Amino acid sequence: MSLTRTVLVTFAGILCAAAAVFADEAKAINVACVGDSITHGSGTKDPKTQSYPSQLGTMLGDHYKVGNFGVSGATLLNHGDKPYQKQKLFKDALASSPDVVVIMLGTNDSKPQNWKFKGEFVGDYKNLIDQFKDLPTHPKIFVCLPPPVPGKGNYGINEAGVTEEIPMIKQVAKDEHAAVIDVHSAFEGHADLLPDRVHPNAQGAGILAKTVDQGLVGGESPKK
Repeated sequence: MSLTRTVLVTFAGILCAAAAVFADEAKAINVACVGDSITHGSGTKDPKTQSYPSQLGTMLGDHYKVGNFGVSGATLLNHGDKPYQKQKLFKDALASSPDVVVIMLGTNDSKPQNWKFKGEFVGDYKNLIDQFKDLPTHPKIFVCLPPPVPGKGNYGINEAGVTEEIPMIKQVAKDEHAAVIDVHSAFEGHADLLPDRVHPNAQGAGILAKTVDQGLVGGESPKK
């Protein structure tokens, strides 16, 4: 092989390698927001633009791709009246190949007909997390302490149940090496942003998004 051809081949190889590096750097970090109607954005006028995942995507910027996999009425409990793991969006969340998963479930589990299975809460939570951890992308997992339920909650949802869940979720996070995002405390003094005492309005979803944003990039970076 001539010297000129050798140089050209080597240069072409360098260009290909550089292109691969740039392509990898340009790849957006894929964030899957898993949850119930609060994640879906049911308390806002336009969930597509005002839900917390939508506002989070704007905050994080172009280097992130945020997916909303919230299912109204969904429970963490597999014996609940609407188990998240039996919903299509759960399968969609797994199929999205996330790099980061943010889980915010538990609000609907506080309903009396669901919370009677509270002995299964920790095990079901770990099972949900493990299904994401087993993905080829090995995503970083963040678990959220659910928003508070000020006063008498609607739909059977109640603060007593949510409060009881909090230490369970913290224990799950410790056991599963997941990070905790304290959404519950973020709404202290902001009961007015939960008009039906369960769902944040657009402004409340903004607080939720900011809290999750700080959890993702304010502490340990979700970048792999």
